[in-house]
Amino acid sequence: MKVAVFGGGYAGATLVRRLEDSLPAEAEVLLVDDSGDHLVQHELHRVVRRPSVADDILVPLTEVVDRATVRRGRVTDVDPDANEATLDGGSTVAYDVGAVCLGAETAFYDLPGVEEHATPLKRLPHAETIRADFRDALEDGGRAVVGGAGLSGVQLAGELAAMAREEDATDVTVTLLEQYENVAPAFRPAFRRAIRDELEARDVDVRTGVAVDGADAEMVDLDGGASLSYDAFAWTGGIRGAGALDGERPRVDGSLRLGDSTFVLGDAASVIDADGEAVPASAQSAIREARVVAANVRRLVEDDGGVFAPRLDRFRFDSPGWVVSVGDGAVASVGPSVVTGAAANALKASVGAGYLSSVGAVRNAVALVNEELDLAVE
Repeated sequence: MKVAVFGGGYAGATLVRRLEDSLPAEAEVLLVDDSGDHLVQHELHRVVRRPSVADDILVPLTEVVDRATVRRGRVTDVDPDANEATLDGGSTVAYDVGAVCLGAETAFYDLPGVEEHATPLKRLPHAETIRADFRDALEDGGRAVVGGAGLSGVQLAGELAAMAREEDATDVTVTLLEQYENVAPAFRPAFRRAIRDELEARDVDVRTGVAVDGADAEMVDLDGGASLSYDAFAWTGGIRGAGALDGERPRVDGSLRLGDSTFVLGDAASVIDADGEAVPASAQSAIREARVVAANVRRLVEDDGGVFAPRLDRFRFDSPGWVVSVGDGAVASVGPSVVTGAAANALKASVGAGYLSSVGAVRNAVALVNEELDLAVE
């Protein structure tokens, strides 16, 4: 019995670790990933200000897995009916049970010039490019524009503003744009207000109710005819599906099934959970989905050849809370409460460290806590 997991992000890494613990020894577990490394993406913004953080948040997948085989390759197509994936170069991977954990790519919505001139924040080279562009602004004065005020955009804008403050660059502006009327628009009002307050207290120019219409090499065009000049332009304005899924995020219910023997989870999917609620694309969603899929994969493997299909678990999303960094500060939403200051910073550090420990990267976890807490007290 061969189980193949495509993608080594939050969903894929968590799923493989669970499968290694739960599947019988004779079951083959294969992890296919295009980079061979696991990136703790929710900490990627830190690399813009502190390049050394990259060493803490990038973990070779061979150090994450135990008995699974890691294969480098970019998935270009998945056929859930044939139980087969195609890799770049034309080779194929056949499987008995598969899980598509390919994450998502940045969506630019065909806005003229935006994909050409803006830098997304999905991979380490993106963080390095944003840093280099912003350093030019720090030297000569100017503006960084971040398009999209979801949690990724909030964290990036906060990091850039902190970088400017460290350099005493009073002639540099960090502008965060959001087409909706609130930052972090998917979250409840108290959390949104606290995030905006934290951003503005840390000198981020927050503009909500403002949509980007396009861009060129020097200007970001806004709806209504206004424009902003920029030295650095980053885009965190939305996501689309992986190329292997034709740029789509297939909608699945709480079973997370793309086919009889194929699951799709994490940002790769648009999930409606067992209670009929839309699940936000996030690290915590991906990790929790992986736990359900791991249990269901085990049932399919154990039932191989059985007369009756096994009863599978259905995913219900119940978030314990959310935490977002804003430069050296943080805002957390825990139950009905919103927390800021030292308590939120400690929570932010513990979330990243706890996750790294869960995938076996204890050294990285310790280093990340030190980095996070050092940033908070500087």
